[in-house]
Amino acid sequence: MSSATRDPRRHLPLLLAALSMIGPFSIDAIFPGFPDIGRDFAVGDVALQQLLSVYLLAYAVMSLFHGALSDAYGRKPVIVIAMAIYTVASVGAAMAPSFSFLLSCRVLQGMCGGAGIVVGRAVVRDTMHGEEAQRMMSKVMMIFGIAPAIAPIVGAWLLGIDGWRGIFWALSAFTTALTLGVAYFLVESHPGERRTVFLPRPLLAGYLRIARDMPFWPLALASSVNFAGLFLYIASAPHVIRDLLHLGADGFPWLFVPVVTGMVTGAFISGRAAGRVSPGRTVAWGYAAMLSSCALNLAFALTLDAPRVPWSTVPLLLYGCGVQLAFPTLTLLLLDRFPEQRGGVSSVQAFGSLILTALVAGVLSPALSGSMLTLGIGTTSLCLLGLAAWVSYLHLERRGLARAARMETAQVGTSPVGDPATAGQVSASTHRRQGRLPP
Repeated sequence: MSSATRDPRRHLPLLLAALSMIGPFSIDAIFPGFPDIGRDFAVGDVALQQLLSVYLLAYAVMSLFHGALSDAYGRKPVIVIAMAIYTVASVGAAMAPSFSFLLSCRVLQGMCGGAGIVVGRAVVRDTMHGEEAQRMMSKVMMIFGIAPAIAPIVGAWLLGIDGWRGIFWALSAFTTALTLGVAYFLVESHPGERRTVFLPRPLLAGYLRIARDMPFWPLALASSVNFAGLFLYIASAPHVIRDLLHLGADGFPWLFVPVVTGMVTGAFISGRAAGRVSPGRTVAWGYAAMLSSCALNLAFALTLDAPRVPWSTVPLLLYGCGVQLAFPTLTLLLLDRFPEQRGGVSSVQAFGSLILTALVAGVLSPALSGSMLTLGIGTTSLCLLGLAAWVSYLHLERRGLARAARMETAQVGTSPVGDPATAGQVSASTHRRQGRLPP
């Protein structure tokens, strides 16, 4: 069956979930190998942290171009080429003769690792709309949520087979299979007649157009900051597990299993709620869960004489659930603001999110991982910032709707057959159908 006749949605959940796993596996799987890497190359904790920071920075910068490249050359070629280069970088990391060479391979991994998730979001919106798109995004995120729990466990298991180098060999094998799978099963969703030109001037003009859209910024901030609050614990995992909870390499599931259980649960609820509960309400549920998690984290940090499992980590289940409840709606609202430039929008959102996570990994995590209390304060602050951004978006959209309703009322009012009240209602309902304002 040719790609022209195959259903482009048939293999999407599995393919996009697998592509989304590249990020968590690239970050979390190497945590158990940090001590061995430091010992082999005679480097300390600060240098080891750069294995995470350089990956995230490269991921963030290149994310600005993945979406625009897919807008110009198609979704499928960009993903296939990026995954092939990622495979080569993983082989190089597995054979690294020095720490600087390993860092270079991590940069190359970061440059390519984001193509799947950035372009994948555009693929979802190319092929689906409304409730179907929310269900698909939730399904992908539910499968993706398993990766952070599996990654450190797999990494610890691989240490017993081939040390830390085995982790990178496993990544290369995974992305080889994924490259072949995408090349065969993924159907191109962005036809030639809808493609843009990848040139500096149009690219910059498109990004400036996005930058001038005021509601875009609080939406992008909310979607990025929510996950950053969770990522603060993920980036601090080696320190939390070994120094605060006094567990060994097999102790990582105590942190990651609650996170992943919550993320999978939140994605499942979001998918089930699509079409039954308004998008705005699912976001509200998400913030209620995240803030409850923050309150529990702070309470346990203040009342326990020392951090211990499960109390110091189980509240993260609620935070992960809240992140995934809110994420599909926030992402779809972002993509719908520029239907003809979804790849570029996804790139800008991913760039901001990765810059923030790199800041969390390189600055906030080292500064706040000294105690569970400081980690709880940091996550609570990020969650409140995300909530403020969401409220700001709602305010901007409602103000825009009111302005549009007034203009339409004025226009209809000058017509001999106009109904001003109906005009305002039509304007508001039209915006809601377009997804710009969740009820």
